Amino acid sequence: MEKSLNKHISETGFCSRREADLFIEQGRVTINGVEATKGNRVMEHDEVRVDGEKLKSKKAPVYLMLNKPKGITCTTDTKDKSNIIDYIQFKSRIFPVGRLDKRSEGLIFLTNDGDIVNKILRAGNNHDKEYIVTVDKPLTLNFIEKMRSGVRILGEWTKKCFVKQEGPNRFRIVLTQGLNRQIRRMCEAFGYKVETLKRIRIMNIKLHGLEPGKWRYFTPEEISIINTMLAHSSKTETPLNHQDNMDE
Repeated sequence: MEKSLNKHISETGFCSRREADLFIEQGRVTINGVEATKGNRVMEHDEVRVDGEKLKSKKAPVYLMLNKPKGITCTTDTKDKSNIIDYIQFKSRIFPVGRLDKRSEGLIFLTNDGDIVNKILRAGNNHDKEYIVTVDKPLTLNFIEKMRSGVRILGEWTKKCFVKQEGPNRFRIVLTQGLNRQIRRMCEAFGYKVETLKRIRIMNIKLHGLEPGKWRYFTPEEISIINTMLAHSSKTETPLNHQDNMDE
């Protein structure tokens, strides 16, 4: 069965499709000894290597969640001393689903399942991400209403979203988008600076009970529910600079 090269790489659990595209662009991928290019397609019997390492068949899927502390970077690049992979030290290759800013904290998924990554990240699938945010000065009703209605950042309007004030300087927000540094940019548009930002939920998975810096596997029930929620989600990719981040 023929499939796209980036899909083939992600299905082995080596990395996400997004990272696979970057590796291909950087000339780090070969097919049967020949340097690959974006758009290449492969068959099951083709030998694909990344940095000379032969990709193995897909391993059993791994799904885990981390309560990311501040200071950890959501990257698989081990040259970054604060990278999330070295922090977790998991026994096999996994990668984060989207990212949280280094200054942010809270729930992030890690997996070796490239398909689930694309389904969760794609904004068109409208999967919720919930955050608790504190800012540097008291909130106003005008701020809350404008945040709900949509804010112009990065040359476009954000989608309408749920926003609820939780304290003088604290609010809860639920996004289905993943624009780069979205919440921080939204707040900055009204003269507010984010002081703390914590993601507490992705879809049906809540952070509750997981201590900062700790991780755990998904429960069978959580995997079943999330697979049901993703059953009709598209895996179609979106531009790399747009909706693939699941950022805050």
